[in-house]
Amino acid sequence: MHNGLSLKIWGLIMLDRDGFRPNVGIILLNQKNQVFWGKRIRTHSWQFPQGGIDRGESPEQAMFRELHEEVGLQPNHVRVVARTRDWLRYEVPDRYIRRDARGHYKGQKQIWYLLQLIGYDWDLNLRATNHPEFDAWRWNDYWVPLDVVVEFKRGVYEMALTELARFLPRHEQRNRYLRSGMRGRDYDHEHIGGLLHRHGPLLAHHGIELPPGASFDPDPQTSLTAAAQSAPSDTAAGNNTAT
Repeated sequence: MHNGLSLKIWGLIMLDRDGFRPNVGIILLNQKNQVFWGKRIRTHSWQFPQGGIDRGESPEQAMFRELHEEVGLQPNHVRVVARTRDWLRYEVPDRYIRRDARGHYKGQKQIWYLLQLIGYDWDLNLRATNHPEFDAWRWNDYWVPLDVVVEFKRGVYEMALTELARFLPRHEQRNRYLRSGMRGRDYDHEHIGGLLHRHGPLLAHHGIELPPGASFDPDPQTSLTAAAQSAPSDTAAGNNTAT
């Protein structure tokens, strides 16, 4: 199971023999090849949906479970475009690991899935379960700067985005300057114009300044003000051995 690596159970968490927890990550596209970003509940940190693989689950089964738990989508709402060939790993610094897990838990090893939304934005539901992971979400360009991601995850995000970029449903012409944070000249004016037309007065009222190519869609059950944090701090939220 899991690429033939032996697994051990520590507490209720499956770890491989090197101390990495099997996990899945999800890059969800809309029809414009923009990607879903969720803001972790009660933090300023943004990330892709992800979660651990339970005992007896395949990576794909875990992916669909996490998709529903974190984003509220069902398998019929998405199309599986591609997945990473092998596990991608990241280590979690000791300061983010519970004391009783140190020496057992080292980090995450992930299979990443590229999905395309074939439903509608309103199909997304951040409160599909009683333990939501996110309290706001937005669509961002594929090559958005990764400084919004907690530092120890940035490398695996870049690896996943790079490996899966060739499977984008249509040619992605946006410049990769976004990764370095440089200001581009050729972002999608039509999209920006539509965004301002639809949300301009509301955004202006709350003093929200969006990055180029990004739209902001907060969960309707949370306040727009609380969700409008575009520069999260580099701190991991909650129990990293469980997500």
